[in-house]
Amino acid sequence: MRWMQTEMNGANQTVVTEFALLGLHDHHDLEMVLFVLCLGIYSMNVLGNALLIGLNMLDPHLHTPMYFFLSNLALIDISGTSSFMPLMLVHFLETQSTISFPGCALQMYLTLALGSTECVLLAMMACDRYVAICQPLRYSELMNRQACMWMAVLSWGAGFANSLLHSILTWSLPFCGHNVINHFFCEILAVLKLACGDISLNALLLMAASTVLTLAPLLLIFLSYVFILTAILRVPSAAGRHKAFSTCSAHLTVVVIFYGTLSFMYFKPRAKDLNMDKLLALFYGVVTPSLNPIIYSLRNAEVKAAAIALLRGDLLSRKMSRFPVVL
Repeated sequence: MRWMQTEMNGANQTVVTEFALLGLHDHHDLEMVLFVLCLGIYSMNVLGNALLIGLNMLDPHLHTPMYFFLSNLALIDISGTSSFMPLMLVHFLETQSTISFPGCALQMYLTLALGSTECVLLAMMACDRYVAICQPLRYSELMNRQACMWMAVLSWGAGFANSLLHSILTWSLPFCGHNVINHFFCEILAVLKLACGDISLNALLLMAASTVLTLAPLLLIFLSYVFILTAILRVPSAAGRHKAFSTCSAHLTVVVIFYGTLSFMYFKPRAKDLNMDKLLALFYGVVTPSLNPIIYSLRNAEVKAAAIALLRGDLLSRKMSRFPVVL
């Protein structure tokens, strides 16, 4: 653990140059188990979400707004876990885990940015389903390519701008030698606990950002599904109702898992054993993103059909046939 002494106004001050990540180093056997589990889940996450992105690119039937947003969600899930998982896996095998100051700043920025982006994107996906079910005749007009691009840009822009603001405020605080982060990675709340300055502004802005980027999208999702369910119940035939609801069920399942895990993690009574809180955060950051490709594969006939076509080689052959060979 390194730090350096600087002289400011005639007094010595300790400046942190790297952080120690505590993780579960007191339970090294458990870390070995977590290494195997997390490596398997991370591999499934990357492969599953990459498959969704690949299918969306290869299959013309998936070139619709819903699958455009799904590809963005898959990219967020890959990027979000990759921002901390590889280094965390290495740390599971080490007796001491350290991360440089710039590395910690980058890791905190990316994890917060991608988490915020996913909240907004799930709301955009709910709006897409609302238009598809409640305004079917105007769907092509309202959810055109330009509108979808702007909705995606808004999601990514809001998430990364929010993270940039919190990162600037966090790293402008003084860190006076306390450099042990009681977590697996550089999570913003764990980092703020090490600051030796006033963090009341940071706490206030975090609460405001949570309201705007977490609760507001959740409210929009809730209202969208109120209108969607109302429209579905008006469909006269049972087959029609089932078909309409099946287009929303995968997204609704993802929303319930995402917000359910998030709510349980932040609103439950604080555990007496802090290791339990860290394991719950690990579950939220690792397991939840890996479930999305499974949910969309099991509950979506178009994705299953595209996957079967890819396995048979039909998708690649159709793609290659568009590029005639010049002899």
